[in-house]
Amino acid sequence: MPGKKYKVDLTNGEREQLLRLISRGKPSARKVTRARILLKADEDVIDHDIANALNTSGASVEQIRQRFVEGGLDNALKERPRSGQKPKLDGAASAYVIATAGSEAPDGHQRWTLRLLADQVVKVGLVESISHEAIRTLQKKDKVKPWQKVEWCIPEVSAEFVACMEDVLAVYQAPYDPQQPVVCFDETSKQLIAETRQPLAAQPGQAEHRVPT
Repeated sequence: MPGKKYKVDLTNGEREQLLRLISRGKPSARKVTRARILLKADEDVIDHDIANALNTSGASVEQIRQRFVEGGLDNALKERPRSGQKPKLDGAASAYVIATAGSEAPDGHQRWTLRLLADQVVKVGLVESISHEAIRTLQKKDKVKPWQKVEWCIPEVSAEFVACMEDVLAVYQAPYDPQQPVVCFDETSKQLIAETRQPLAAQPGQAEHRVPT
């Protein structure tokens, strides 16, 4: 491919590895697409045609070429963190949303909806704006199901509750201090039946005397 800066030239072993990857069907769709890009690029197919055939962009094709030439096959195939905006909700704000979702809904509503939660987060000043879809993503991530009231033990998200919650979260957000380590204990469903210490044997005592009535 004359004039192409990043030319893909696969070895027989690399080509066989890519073909096996595609045929297995287990890798992610994005990884399979990257493998197909490399195979077509090795056949001197131009970027425009590769992009059209694989329903991707020319910039993505060129990026995969560059990653292969600069770092090899593994570098071209591996998943990389996606760029994007920093999440609007930090740990404290996320905890507030989760707690609020499990509390009593506002008057006139049976439960907290996504839009109500989004409005509430803005109302209390945690963020300037947020979409209900962002709230949906948060609930899905943390498996929050507000309609299952039996799963919640928070009677009311009051100012006192939020203040205590923020105190606890502040401990976890504080920088590491070897002089004051944070030790976390969580609940478990396991039943503890083993004796960690030998029990004390019963000692003989005085018999109980009862006075006849």
